[in-house]
Amino acid sequence: MLEYTLMTAYAILSLALVLAFIRLVIGPSLPDRVVALELIASLMIGFIAIYTLSSKATAFLDVAMVLALTAFLAAVGFARLLEKGAHRDAD
Repeated sequence: MLEYTLMTAYAILSLALVLAFIRLVIGPSLPDRVVALELIASLMIGFIAIYTLSSKATAFLDVAMVLALTAFLAAVGFARLLEKGAHRDAD
């Protein structure tokens, strides 16, 4: 039963990753692309968590935590960049 659940989770995360990549490519503005990158990072954390459950190797949870912190710092940095009035694409 757990194997079917993990495969379903992989499929749903894969579909979400494809859709987020499409949003990253299409845009249309820089904030849309940054949000898509944040979503892709969150989906990668989900992939790592599912893989940790399936392989029972808990060392990958450290990788997921580092990726989450890096994605958070990137989001904060981008927000500060926009707050200072950096270049914005026209809608």
